[in-house]
Amino acid sequence: MALIGTGVGAQVPLTPTQPDSTRYVSKKTNDSLATRVSVRPDSALHQRDSVFYNRLKTRMYKHRLTHQLYDLIFQDVYNSRENTGEVSQLEVNPFKEFEGRIIGDIYIRRLGVFGQSVYDTLRQPGNWVERTGNRLHTNTRENIIKRSYLLFKEGDALDPTVLRDNERLLRTTSIFHDARILVLPRKGSRQFVDVYVITQDVWSLLPTGGVGALNQFSLGFEQKNFRGLGHQLFAQVAYSGADPRQKIEYQARYTVPFIGKTFLTAQAELLYLRDLKQVAFRLYRPFLTPDTKYAGSIEVNRTQVNNRLVTRNDSVLLVPLSYYYSDVWVGRSFRIFYSAHDAEGKGRTRLIIGLRNTNYVYSQRPRVTPDTNQVYQDSRTTLFSIGYSRRKYVRDVLIYGFGRTEDVPVGEAISVVTGFDNAELGARKYGGINFSQGKYLNKSGYLYSLASLGGYIRNQRLEQGVLSLETNYFSPLMTTKWGNMRHFFNGRMTVGLNRFDNEYITLNSSGSGINTDGIGINNDALRGVNRLLINYENVLFSKLNFIGFRVAFITFANLGLVSFPERSLLKGPLYQGYGIGFRLRNENLTFNSFQVRLAYYPNIPNNAYPFRFAFEGIPVLRFRDFDISAPQIIPYR
Repeated sequence: MALIGTGVGAQVPLTPTQPDSTRYVSKKTNDSLATRVSVRPDSALHQRDSVFYNRLKTRMYKHRLTHQLYDLIFQDVYNSRENTGEVSQLEVNPFKEFEGRIIGDIYIRRLGVFGQSVYDTLRQPGNWVERTGNRLHTNTRENIIKRSYLLFKEGDALDPTVLRDNERLLRTTSIFHDARILVLPRKGSRQFVDVYVITQDVWSLLPTGGVGALNQFSLGFEQKNFRGLGHQLFAQVAYSGADPRQKIEYQARYTVPFIGKTFLTAQAELLYLRDLKQVAFRLYRPFLTPDTKYAGSIEVNRTQVNNRLVTRNDSVLLVPLSYYYSDVWVGRSFRIFYSAHDAEGKGRTRLIIGLRNTNYVYSQRPRVTPDTNQVYQDSRTTLFSIGYSRRKYVRDVLIYGFGRTEDVPVGEAISVVTGFDNAELGARKYGGINFSQGKYLNKSGYLYSLASLGGYIRNQRLEQGVLSLETNYFSPLMTTKWGNMRHFFNGRMTVGLNRFDNEYITLNSSGSGINTDGIGINNDALRGVNRLLINYENVLFSKLNFIGFRVAFITFANLGLVSFPERSLLKGPLYQGYGIGFRLRNENLTFNSFQVRLAYYPNIPNNAYPFRFAFEGIPVLRFRDFDISAPQIIPYR
């Protein structure tokens, strides 16, 4: 049984949300909340490993040096989310029993970046590194969380889907590592409940830079949560004394997310690089939840770029471009009916309409004719879309993250896009259709599928058409004596239909992770109009934990076909890449995952060294959602 303290010595029973669990919630002041979760392991393997690490800890704690070494290398992974049983209640909305009650007080509990957990707020930092990090970090301010990140307020009737959506929204923002919302009945009242919001920030300051030589270096930083306001600031300066074109480069970006209760995000960006100079401003509001009624965006930028163009004869050209770009769109969501299959009891199905206008005006470019450089023509495109969307989210762990709670989208979306383009070479119409679906296959894993078809029509002839088919799959989490493991498969086929002569797609990719757009190597010869990619990856999330960095071991196989129209795609050489490696990630930091890999490419053109070793940073992968946002041209990439 769980207990909540409402005063000195006062305790009120609180129904636990899962069996075999004990929770203690104590409220010492109006802005403090501590939650303790303990569960009884159901696995003999889990018990054996726990005994092993406890004995190891006891032996190493006998001496000061080995004591400190243990605290640096190991953490108690047996109290992490994948072992608490929290995700065993995947389809249960814990707020359902309080539906319709009036929200009384809202308390915010902000945890330290390191050592604590939203599932165990009594856990303390394990070593001096974590304690120092918590003291140096400025947590998101309490009034900012209340004012900008909550979808509900005091006095509202409690809506279970709103609270669950809000929990997911907090987790998906870049400033929070994890978040949890608790609802507790107020003592002596059958009408009022109090809501506790528990958040844990990520470490917000990330230095960037590098040194290539005495006269070649870069220095910068990224602040994800400036002074606890949630604002994001990125700035970097680079110097290359040997470059005759431009010795100093700099770039900066400032983002203000979720302005007040409008959930608008504003962003300004300045780039002054050798091959790219840009000033841009953007104001946008996406469909954050299925209940969001209005969304839209305004973006303007001025860009100068040396566009890298590889011709059909493999020569590389730098094409100087200068253009003005503007983009405005607005969308409206309508609830159309309740779904009897919705586990949460409320309709998550929406009809969404959108209207968009984009404008490209070039001031510098190559000569444009009906047969050459058509992609650089001035254009003003107006698009209208209508779509159906049904989405909900299932909590899971150890998919793309290393232990943080992940919200997996489940549902489907279908949209039809139509419009016209007042292009410089003649007006043309556009039409496209998209269908996507994602679902858990009982106990067989998760499958996502996407099919898109679209193109322009001019003079009753199709141009710049594209057919895209994609599927992503990951297996259920499997337990081994070395850790937890998943299999990932990804397939993607892209067919270009009457594309312009200077348009192509590649098998290139700078990483070897699943869901990339390539096979793991950059090579100008891997180009064509049509492409087929198949990726497989096995990830073993080990129990190793080095100074807060979890370790995952990977094996991968990437296969790719690419061709131009004069040759059948299936008749081309099958390009291959195979490899092993490992990844390091600390979910409490804003760093990318670090990856070390050894790959073998047996038949890449002009590749004298088939073995490649790489140490690189890779961004965290995100799920494809089923929200329908701005009407868009189906991308050819």
